[in-house]
Amino acid sequence: MQIQIKGVRVIDPGNIEGIRDIRIKDGLFEAVSEPGQLPDVAEASQDVNVIDGQGLIGVPGLIDVHVHLREPGQEYKETIETGLKAAAAGGITAVCCMPNTNPVNDNAQVTAFILSQAKKVHAARVYPVGAISANLEGQKLNDIADMKKAGIWAVTDDGMPVTDSQLMRRTLEYCKSLDIPVLVHAEDKRLADGGAMNEGLPATVMGIKGIPNAAESVMVMRDIALAELTGARVHFCHMSTAQSIEAIRAAKAKGVRVTCETAPHYFTLTDADIPAYDTNFKMNPPLRSDKDRAAIIEGLADGTIDMIATDHAPHAEDEKQVEFDQAAFGIVGLETSLGLSLDLVTRGHLTLIQLVEKMAKAPADLMGINNDIVPGNRADLTLIDMDTDWIVNPDAFVSKGRNTPFTGRSLKGAAAFTIVDGRIVYTRSSSF
Repeated sequence: MQIQIKGVRVIDPGNIEGIRDIRIKDGLFEAVSEPGQLPDVAEASQDVNVIDGQGLIGVPGLIDVHVHLREPGQEYKETIETGLKAAAAGGITAVCCMPNTNPVNDNAQVTAFILSQAKKVHAARVYPVGAISANLEGQKLNDIADMKKAGIWAVTDDGMPVTDSQLMRRTLEYCKSLDIPVLVHAEDKRLADGGAMNEGLPATVMGIKGIPNAAESVMVMRDIALAELTGARVHFCHMSTAQSIEAIRAAKAKGVRVTCETAPHYFTLTDADIPAYDTNFKMNPPLRSDKDRAAIIEGLADGTIDMIATDHAPHAEDEKQVEFDQAAFGIVGLETSLGLSLDLVTRGHLTLIQLVEKMAKAPADLMGINNDIVPGNRADLTLIDMDTDWIVNPDAFVSKGRNTPFTGRSLKGAAAFTIVDGRIVYTRSSSF
């Protein structure tokens, strides 16, 4: 099967910005041409799937570097199949899956299992991320080289901070020699001290123990220092505070090899938006103040924040339908990320080119992937309809997770087609 896309506006920063015809064959981009230069497919003998690209925007396949797929061990929350199909439904062609599964992805066998399960799905790709320490306990460094051979692309103890500074230093030195990034969950658990939402007036009014900004920023500052010491690549996950962004901005100005991500909920919501005790608004780090939200938007605009990721964290209903301080941290995000992020363009905070950088190009750079839309490259492509109006309805999600704070929210813009390895794995009118 070939795919021919006619008259699509291609935005591939640093490579293409304009109307193009695209032909895909055998999983690769075969031709990317000015309109009208490709053969008339109506006269072609091959089986060709023709897409009218008029009114659509074609971008390198979106990559989400922070996703919890839950399998193995917590398939009641999400499976690799449902997670990767949810990603495709959100226009995401590849995800980096976090290692906090059961068993933890801290060895080559679990990595191989994840890759094997993903291969059966025929939806988004998966780039497994291995655990830094055995069982995420922060005590013993894993055999990262062996996991890299098995197929991991990065390491992290996401969900648990690496509190031992010496262990983090050794991790950075080890991963520098392997040329893979270290993804940092920046949290001082002692400062967080069992809190459940941001430390501030809304938490005080609800009588809920708060988590101060410093619980994140002090660990960001520590790992900036370790990145500077070792020369290794450090990527900060789910940044939420003004202080963290200031520290990362200063580190980049010094030439320290740091990157960072934020999630749509941190530039869309604040702690003041949390309905009384609604656990669908509970995540870690928590929703912060309006000042922090403004700092996140500024960091996206000036390039301090390199990318947007979801921190997709599905939970079963009974893990959320409990008291706020007892509920599980986390929300789902794969199917709402693109629509929420496009709002940054609508509001003038980012250009569309900048958004493509943050959702496709920078994530690819982090993982060492060339996702340019050029002949010979793998055909991973997201076609976006900017004019689609839709309302978030968790009952319609492909993901098993329904834990979203965006229920009923009106969004504009969505994936019309998601193409992975030259195959259409999602169309807006289809369901899996």
